[in-house]
Amino acid sequence: MSEKTLVKNNVETKENEFVFEEKPVYNFFKRLFDIVVSFLALIFLIPVFLIISFVIFLEDKHSPFFTQERCGKNGKLFMVYKFRTMCPDAEQRLQTLKQQNEMDGPVFKIKNDPRITKVGKFLRSTSLDELPQLLNILKGEMSFVGPRPALPKEVAEYNETHKLRLLVTPGLTCYWQIKPDRNSISFEGWMALDRKYITERNMWVDIKIIFGTFAVVFRQEGC
Repeated sequence: MSEKTLVKNNVETKENEFVFEEKPVYNFFKRLFDIVVSFLALIFLIPVFLIISFVIFLEDKHSPFFTQERCGKNGKLFMVYKFRTMCPDAEQRLQTLKQQNEMDGPVFKIKNDPRITKVGKFLRSTSLDELPQLLNILKGEMSFVGPRPALPKEVAEYNETHKLRLLVTPGLTCYWQIKPDRNSISFEGWMALDRKYITERNMWVDIKIIFGTFAVVFRQEGC
């Protein structure tokens, strides 16, 4: 889909039609839901945050938290919060692992990444490492549902079609997140799922994705 026409709030592609609507009423209630639920969840999960932080620190005596710059809506940069699941020098070791990348496109993923700690493996399998992103949601940088926030270096390699996923606020979970064997999905397939969400998005779709995410977490299919 190399040709794109922009008409006010609509985006149309030559092969398939991609229509983007602002949906102000939906956006209002979605933001209200994000604020209320993230605020209550942060209060309720304080003991869980403390336990996870303590266990991570015990393993290697380094900070239990990890921050990283990501691209938000319209490419606006923000710092995403996570529990640290990798060794402290993970970014430095990345260069030696790039040839083992099992994903196509600008995304890096490998099975049994040697940089992941023992505690980190459990946190990823249960998606507990994502809990600090409740702060991003409360701040309005993220939503509960939306395309996963990408690294700036990944976005730099996007074509115009890939960039369509930046039209909405990124999310904690999405269509790709709840797919079985999601890591076997191609990069283009992942991007297509994000565009599918953007065109279909409404509160009912969001609720279905949220419940689908609980099912994935219960089965410990995180990565």
